[in-house]
Amino acid sequence: MAEKVNNRSVIFNPLSKNNPVVVQVLGICSVLAVTAKLEPALVMGMSVIAVLAFSNVIISLIRNTIPTNIRIIVQLVVVAGLVVIVSQLLEAFAYDVSKQLSVFIGLIITNCILMGRLEAFAMANRPWPSFLDGIGNGIGYTIILVIVGFFRELLGSGTLLGYQVVPQWCYDHGYVNNGLMILPPMALIVVACIIWVHRSYNKDLQE
Repeated sequence: MAEKVNNRSVIFNPLSKNNPVVVQVLGICSVLAVTAKLEPALVMGMSVIAVLAFSNVIISLIRNTIPTNIRIIVQLVVVAGLVVIVSQLLEAFAYDVSKQLSVFIGLIITNCILMGRLEAFAMANRPWPSFLDGIGNGIGYTIILVIVGFFRELLGSGTLLGYQVVPQWCYDHGYVNNGLMILPPMALIVVACIIWVHRSYNKDLQE
């Protein structure tokens, strides 16, 4: 029973209480870069979930055989291999989104969230909890990407997933898309607003 409770906290804590973006402030670079539209934000999030979950499992399986002085190199090699697989799958099945994400899929290799979870969790835990930790932190990261991408695309372009959401009569009556929303600095401001709301509801996180 205790193990089940532990596994539950491992997968659910990163969704809010210990969210990697708004609490640990990790992975901010990609949040700024890929959230001008909702679709690439979703694809980036799903890619990170897959890479993080499976890299956690692989590192957990071989953790006792990795020499301490080269553990970071081994972690990078594992992540890089998985990122290459994800990149090839995107080019094969979602080429347009792959082009939008450009080099940022490759930069998953250096995402602070992945290296942090591999070093802090997978190196010290068994494969199943490590898998859950990867899924939880990946979903926590994706939630923030989706929220930021939702507001940036809606307010900046009047669309969601490429479909027109703001009706034409709004534009006919003077409504204008907020061009600032599609610029990277606005992503940072949206993230700051999310952090403010999150900490307002979680008083224990306030310093």
